[in-house]
Amino acid sequence: MCGKRSKCSFSRLEVILIVCLVLMIAVTVVLLVLHFVTKERKDSGETISNYLLGVGRADCTGPVAEIPLMGYANPDQVGGGLLMRLYSRAFIVADLDDSKRIVFVSADIGMVSQRVRLEVLKELKSKYGDLYRQDNVILSGTHTHSGPGGYFQYTLFWITSKGLIRPSLNAVVSGIVKSIDIAHQNMKRGRIFINRGTVENSQINRSPFSYLENPASERSRYSSDTDKEMVMLKMMDENGQELGLISWFAVHPVSMNNTNRLVNSDNMGYAAYLFEQEKNKGMLPGEGSFVAAFASSNLGDVSPNTKGPFCVNTGESCNNPQSTCPVGGATMCMATGPGNDMFDSTRIIGQNIYLKARELYEKASQEVTGTLSSAHQWVNMSDVSVELNATHTVKTCKPALGYSFAAGTIDGVGAFNFTQGTVEGDPFWDEIRDQLLGEPSNETNACHKPKPILFSTGEMTRPHPWHPDIVDVQIAAIGSLAIIAVPGEFTTMSGRRLREAVEKEFDSSGMPNMDVVIAGLCNVYTHYITTYEEYQVQRYEAASTIYGPHTLSAYIQLYRGLARAIAMNTVEDLPRGPEPPLFTMSNLTLVPSLTADRTPVNTTFGDVLQEVRRQYQEGEVAEVTFVGANPRNSAENATEHNFLTVERYTNTSDSWDVVQNDASWDTRFYWTKGLLGRSNVTIEWHIPHGTEPGVYRIQYFGHYKQKLSASHTVSVPFEGTSSSFEITAL
Repeated sequence: MCGKRSKCSFSRLEVILIVCLVLMIAVTVVLLVLHFVTKERKDSGETISNYLLGVGRADCTGPVAEIPLMGYANPDQVGGGLLMRLYSRAFIVADLDDSKRIVFVSADIGMVSQRVRLEVLKELKSKYGDLYRQDNVILSGTHTHSGPGGYFQYTLFWITSKGLIRPSLNAVVSGIVKSIDIAHQNMKRGRIFINRGTVENSQINRSPFSYLENPASERSRYSSDTDKEMVMLKMMDENGQELGLISWFAVHPVSMNNTNRLVNSDNMGYAAYLFEQEKNKGMLPGEGSFVAAFASSNLGDVSPNTKGPFCVNTGESCNNPQSTCPVGGATMCMATGPGNDMFDSTRIIGQNIYLKARELYEKASQEVTGTLSSAHQWVNMSDVSVELNATHTVKTCKPALGYSFAAGTIDGVGAFNFTQGTVEGDPFWDEIRDQLLGEPSNETNACHKPKPILFSTGEMTRPHPWHPDIVDVQIAAIGSLAIIAVPGEFTTMSGRRLREAVEKEFDSSGMPNMDVVIAGLCNVYTHYITTYEEYQVQRYEAASTIYGPHTLSAYIQLYRGLARAIAMNTVEDLPRGPEPPLFTMSNLTLVPSLTADRTPVNTTFGDVLQEVRRQYQEGEVAEVTFVGANPRNSAENATEHNFLTVERYTNTSDSWDVVQNDASWDTRFYWTKGLLGRSNVTIEWHIPHGTEPGVYRIQYFGHYKQKLSASHTVSVPFEGTSSSFEITAL
C-alpha cells in the first residue's frame, strides 16, 4: 500500500515479480501466435523449406558406333548401336540464404575420369565464377560397362579405348555441364527426406574367397558378404511438387555382358528409366522435370549376376579361389544373371532396384536438416604415410597392376589364361614386360608385396603417365547426411570400414548421428580398393588396388581428416594439396576416321531394305532395315540426336504421334558396317504389353557424310520411314 506517501513506490521484490509477470505474458502470447500460425500453415498445406533445390538431366551419350565400350577392357567390344541413351543427372542443394552450395552429379558413364572433371570445372568457372568449385562439386559415374570410352588422359586407358576420342569426351563434359546448368536455372525452395532399406535378390559377392580373409569377428557383425542397403534421398519443393531422388546402392552395372555392342546404362539406368517414366507421365524417355539418379557405391566385389559362376563349356560350377574350369581354364568361368539373357537380366535387376527405391520414396519421412559444408583435398596417393598405430607407420606405393588384373572377373574374363589369385609372377610374361615396358624397380616390387607386378604403371611415363598420382578426396555434408566421394571401386568390407571410421570421426568431433553414404567412381578413376586382408590373396580386385596393400588405410586416414575439418569448422585450414595435371593431348587415336558414306546401286539413304510385317501383337518384335550411314556423323553434328521414333496414327487429327524414341527400353538400334562406305541400320521395336491397338510406323533419322572435294566433306541429314503396320489385340 502507498500509505501516506504522496507517490506510490514498489519494493525491489515487487518490481522483479511484475517484470517476471510481464515476460511470462509476452512469452505466452508469442507461443500462442506461433502455435496458431504453424497450425494455419499445416492446415493450408504450406511447408517450411530448409534448402534451395535444383535438379537437371541432360544427354551425354556420345558416339554409338566404332568407339570401344568402357568397362570390360575388351578392345573387340566396340559400339554398334543403341539400346538406351546415357544421361547426366545433376542435383544442387543450397542454403536458404544461398551462402553455400553443393552439387552432386550421377552420370551414366563407366567412371568419372580426371580429364572429365578438370574440363567440367573449367567450364563451370567460365560460366559461374567461383560458385561451383572442386570442393563443392561431386561428379560420380554409375559404372555402366556399355558406354563409349575415350575420355581419359592417362595412357593405360588409351590402350583399350584406342586413344583420346574427343567426340566422346565432349559429349560427357557438355552433358554434365548442361545438367548442372538446368539445375542451376530451376532452383526452388524445398525439403529433403532420407530413407533406407534392403534390396534382395539383386547381387552376389564375386570374390567371396577374398571376403573370407577378413577377420571372422568383423564378418560376424554383418548378415551378408554384400551391402544390401539402399540409401535414398527424396526432394520436394515448398508446394509439395516432387523434384527428384538420389539413390545409392552397391552393385556392378554388368548385367549386360562383354558381348554386348549396344550403348546403354545397364541395370541402374533401367531403374532410373522406370522411375522417371512413372513420375513424368505422358512424356517420352529423357523428357520431363522429375530426375531420378541411381548412383554407385562400394560395388567393388559386387555382381548382379546372381546365378554365380559356371563353366560355359561344361555347365559345372567354377566357384573356386582361382575361378577356373577343368577344361579351358579361367576364360571359361563366367557368371550369369537371373534372366534368360543379358537383356532379361538387366530388366530383372533394374526392376528390383526401382521397386525398392519406389517403396522407400513413398515412405520417406525423416527430414534432412542443417547447414551445408564440403571439404576437398588433392593428395599424392603414391606417397602417403599412414599411422597404423602409435608404433607402426606404413606408406602407399607408386601405381602398379598385378597379374590377376589380366585375369578379369567372373563378370568379364581376361585373356591368355591368366588366373585370379596369382601371387607369383611368370618368367615368360616378366621377360615380355621387361623388354616392352620396362622392369619394375626393387622398391616398387617390395612395396606391393605379395602382388606380383604385371605393369609398373607408376614408373611408365610415355607418352603420358599411365596412372594418376594426384587424387581427389572429398566429403560433402547436407545437414545430417555426409556423402563420401571416393575415386574408385571400394569392396564391400572396405566400404564398411570407411563408413564406420568417418561416422566415428564425426561423432568424436561434435557431429553425432550422421548418415554416411559412399558415392563411388568419383572425380578420378583409380581402379579398386580392397582391405589389407583381401589384398593378400590377390584376386582381381586386389591386383587392381594400384597404390598397394595400405591403400584403404590411407583413404581412411584422409577421409577422417576431412570429416574432422567439417565437424570442427576448420575446412579453411586444410591444405589444398598438389593440383593434378591437365595434359596437352594429341588427337592420336586408332578409331577409324570418318569417310564418305555410300549406298548400294539404285538406292538412297533411308530406303527400306527389309520391311516390317503388316500386322503384330504385343510381345512380338517389329523389325525394319534401312540403307544407313555411320551414326558417328550424327553424334559429331549434334549433342542430342534421336536415331528413331515409333509413331502411332491418330485418325481424328490425321497425324502421327511419337510414342517411343531411341531412349526407350523397348527399342533397339543396330548399325552394321559394310564395305566401301556402305552400312545398314536395323531398328527393332519389342512391342510391350499394354500397347494400344492401332496403326504404327517406325522412322529412322541419320546423317551421311558427302565428299565435296578432296579436302572438304559435309554431313547431310536424311530420314527413312517403314510401311505402316497394325497392332491388334491379343
